[in-house]
Amino acid sequence: MEPIVKFGYSLLPFLKDFPEWLAVLIIASISGALLLGFIAVFALFAIWLERKISAHTQDRLGPMEVGGWHGWAQTIADALKLLGKEDFAPEKADKLLFTFAPILMFAATVAAFVAIPWSADFIPADLNIGLLYILAISSLIVVAILMGGWASNNKWSLYGAMRSAAQIISYEIPVALSLITAVLIAGSLNMNDLVRYQEGSIFNWIFMRYYGFGFIAFILYFVASLAEVNRTPFDLPEAESELVGGFHTEYSGMRFAMFFLAEFANMFIVAAIAATVFLGGWLPPFSFLDFIPGPIWFLLKATFLVSIQMWLRWTLPRLRVDQLMYTCWKVLTPFSFAVLMIVAVLILI
Repeated sequence: MEPIVKFGYSLLPFLKDFPEWLAVLIIASISGALLLGFIAVFALFAIWLERKISAHTQDRLGPMEVGGWHGWAQTIADALKLLGKEDFAPEKADKLLFTFAPILMFAATVAAFVAIPWSADFIPADLNIGLLYILAISSLIVVAILMGGWASNNKWSLYGAMRSAAQIISYEIPVALSLITAVLIAGSLNMNDLVRYQEGSIFNWIFMRYYGFGFIAFILYFVASLAEVNRTPFDLPEAESELVGGFHTEYSGMRFAMFFLAEFANMFIVAAIAATVFLGGWLPPFSFLDFIPGPIWFLLKATFLVSIQMWLRWTLPRLRVDQLMYTCWKVLTPFSFAVLMIVAVLILI
């Protein structure tokens, strides 16, 4: 039985009196609603956090007036304003694809959350190939971006979509190679097994293993993941100074909000993968801290990595297209291959 079903029975014991198919359907529906709620709340928090990080980087205060502590309600006000905007499409756009693109992007993002382990008991789908599933389902984001850029009938949108396709497909290689290194060490593609392999203390986490090569694999993954989610210095698909807004130039209202939500959710996904694969997932760094619940540790690790993504945005300049491809094919990919081969040899001997 799936861990999420056992977890559901423990929280809602009356479901054991229901037919199994109905109980599983109810638990799956509740889990889906919780994930959607988390994505919405996290996006609001991440927008506020990014404003604060950018403000402190530039010696400003950021939002302070709307709401109570440090303007926490400013993002809620902006979200309500965005949802109230007129939702229109260009006259010569492909209406069907233009409408479907943000839906596909958001759906692919939500689907990737299914295999994320929040704790030993709470993982919506404990797949034996969970890591491979996340990499596969998240690749649909490329299709959604291409679809939105082409359907907009706008050259800036098309430029941004083509850049994104080339960028994401290229950087999937160092991302996959870095994760394969961790899979070799742990011996499993199952996300729960990857975490259990790191039990003990921080010195058992994969980023601390194999004479520093685990740490190098973690850094390579993190840098490549920035390009996967179009974050600075790899944000060429939506370079405002060149392409107006890139692939989502023509979008507004709820459709733009779906792209926006997906972007912040993707930031959390790549951070959650890094936390799970390299940083021990829900495990505490030392055993005397195990009184803190596992989901709290998992959220702290993922949020810390997300904050680093934001910090880098306001620190580094944007790369040129040729520099972007050079970094992928002549720096990250060779280094990822080298680390993978070295770790494989170390495991053999």
